[in-house]
Amino acid sequence: MRATLPSTYDYRIHYQDIGAVWKLSTFFLQHIPFDTEELIFFCIGTDRSTGDALGPLTGSHLSESRLFPFPIVGTLERPLHALNLQQKIDETRLSNPSAFIVAIDACLGQGSSIGHVLFHNGPIQPGKAVGKELPPIGDVAIKGVVNIAGFMEHAVLQSTRLHLPFEMSRVVARALQLAYGRHHS
Repeated sequence: MRATLPSTYDYRIHYQDIGAVWKLSTFFLQHIPFDTEELIFFCIGTDRSTGDALGPLTGSHLSESRLFPFPIVGTLERPLHALNLQQKIDETRLSNPSAFIVAIDACLGQGSSIGHVLFHNGPIQPGKAVGKELPPIGDVAIKGVVNIAGFMEHAVLQSTRLHLPFEMSRVVARALQLAYGRHHS
C-alpha cells in the first residue's frame, strides 16, 4: 500500500492500489457522518476542462445510484464551478445551516502524486491551481491529483486525458457508496 500520511493530508492512496475502494471506504466511514441527514456532497469542477472534470464525474456517478440518498451538488449535467459556487454555498447555508459538506475536486500536484486520492479535514480551496480566488468550502475535502502543477496550469488541466479523472471518479464514488452501505448495514 502506498498510502502515507504527510502533514497536509490525513490520508492519501493511489486509485489503482489493490483494495483502494475498500481502504478509502474504511477511511470515509471514520470521517464522514453517514448517519446524518444533513450530509451534502459538493462535487466541484467543470466538464469543459478534462482535468477539472473529477468533481462533476464523481457527482454524476453518485447521483445515478439509487442506493446513495444524499444530496449531490455538481454533476456533468449541472456542474458546480467558479460562476455558481458562491450561490450554491449561500443557498445551502440558508436552507441547511448545519449541513456537513464533503467537497470533492481535482487538483494538480507533483508528478509522483498523479493518480492519488487525497483526504483532509477542513475546507477545500477550489480554483487555487489556476489562480482563482474562490470561497473555501467543505467540512472535509476529497481531492484527486490529475496532473502536474507548476507551469501553465490552465493548459495542463485542458490537456489532461479524460481517462484519469474518469477512473479516479469511479473509485471515489464506489468508495463513498460502499462506506454508506457498510454504515447502513
